[in-house]
Amino acid sequence: MAAAAECDVVMAATEPELLDDEEAKSPTPLTSHPSVPLLEAESFKEQGNAYYAKKDYHEAYNYYTKAIDMCPKNASYYGNRAATLMMLGKFREALGDAQQSVRLDDSFVRGHLREGKCHLSLGNAMAACRSFQRALELDHKNAQAQQEFKNANAVLEYEKIAETDFEKRDFRKVVFCMDRALEYAPACHRFKILKAECLAMLGRYPEAQSVASDILRMDSTNADALYVRGLCLYYEDCIEKAVQFFVQALRMAPDHEKACVACRNAKALKAKKEDGNKAFKEGNYKLAYELYTEALGIDPNNIKTNAKLYCNRGTVNSKLRKLDDAIEDCTNAVKLDDTYIKAYLRRAQCYMDTEQYEEAVRDYEKVYQTEKTKEHKQLLKNAQLELKKSKRKDYYKILGVDKNASEDEIKKAYRKRALMHHPDRHSGASAEVQKEEEKKFKEVGEAFTILSDPKKKTRYDSGQDLDEEGMNMGDFDANNIFKAFFGGPGGFSFEASGPGNFFFQFG
Repeated sequence: MAAAAECDVVMAATEPELLDDEEAKSPTPLTSHPSVPLLEAESFKEQGNAYYAKKDYHEAYNYYTKAIDMCPKNASYYGNRAATLMMLGKFREALGDAQQSVRLDDSFVRGHLREGKCHLSLGNAMAACRSFQRALELDHKNAQAQQEFKNANAVLEYEKIAETDFEKRDFRKVVFCMDRALEYAPACHRFKILKAECLAMLGRYPEAQSVASDILRMDSTNADALYVRGLCLYYEDCIEKAVQFFVQALRMAPDHEKACVACRNAKALKAKKEDGNKAFKEGNYKLAYELYTEALGIDPNNIKTNAKLYCNRGTVNSKLRKLDDAIEDCTNAVKLDDTYIKAYLRRAQCYMDTEQYEEAVRDYEKVYQTEKTKEHKQLLKNAQLELKKSKRKDYYKILGVDKNASEDEIKKAYRKRALMHHPDRHSGASAEVQKEEEKKFKEVGEAFTILSDPKKKTRYDSGQDLDEEGMNMGDFDANNIFKAFFGGPGGFSFEASGPGNFFFQFG
């Protein structure tokens, strides 16, 4: 990520930066007759101290500035103004004053402490360590320097862990580390940007955008913040707007590698998806499939766009009657986005077309729970009906006819199947075979009874219970149906024409 300009203003500290005795009191005059400028400078400093004590840091700043203007070589004046700027959250300006204070007096312990504190607040933990080490060299028992040195090293450790975890794509761990680091470095843009980028990778777009927007309000040219804003839009499938932010980031930082890659991917995704949509509308399903597949290979991290691409490709597969492939694509879509209603609807229809009614009911229930519309309710009702029907005997399958078979086709089918499974034809078979054929013979007669009767057939096709209105199939007699169909004055019998061969003969 391109280096970010550090923040100069953050929320002011809740506890005032202490002024030590050296700073809070007027210095002992170097001569018995101090100059007028020095006396005036001391007066301004005293007034600054008074305002500082009352936490009126803006007025304190003004008087310390007047003191510096009168006596620009006094280290304590810069030290006091640095403390005031720190309380105002202006760590970049405070750093300049703290550095000037120790340039004027390298033995100024509190000056080194403030310099280190500013470095740490801005996220430069290594420089902070050097400042705190210098303070400890001057005063090895200084408790504040000891604690701040530990804090700076903790930040260095958080940075190290975050860098490793980012490479591992453990973005939650990175966010945790940056939150801890920001407790010590509240003005560090670099930490905030890394946190925001990881929040975006985790799909926590509002949080990521909030962090980036806060930075942009203070620095509208911050390339990293512009990149993160674009990244959030990109992952929310607002690709055109995302490209605008990436382009703007590259104007600010032409070598911003991540913005460059993201911009390239966004443009490629947009073009492939649009080309795929165009091919689909033109009925060129093979080309649409290829284009959607190419688009899916561009950026596996763009979950929302990829979910739509999978669903689109699933629609193409359903048009090509590759229903199992369509189901797989829709499943991939909802794995990426479990709120994607269109993918559930597409998969449910494919389940219906492949007679996987339990799965279809499950998907339609999910859809109806999310969007309780009349259309979704009807789709669920239809799937539930087909599921109920699928659990009954399939009389069409038993007779071996299509659901749109004519009356003559149903009769011909019954004749063939009834003769095939008649018990007399299998009288010489084993008991097990006889039992199985008798069962099939009964089912064939049952199927014919239902499908040859328009009223019963209508009720069966609509999924209604056949046991209602006297249609109790438990009292069914297959032999009576057979006799009625084949009946003649002399009866009927099966005659053997050879080993294993029989023919039907009327008497």
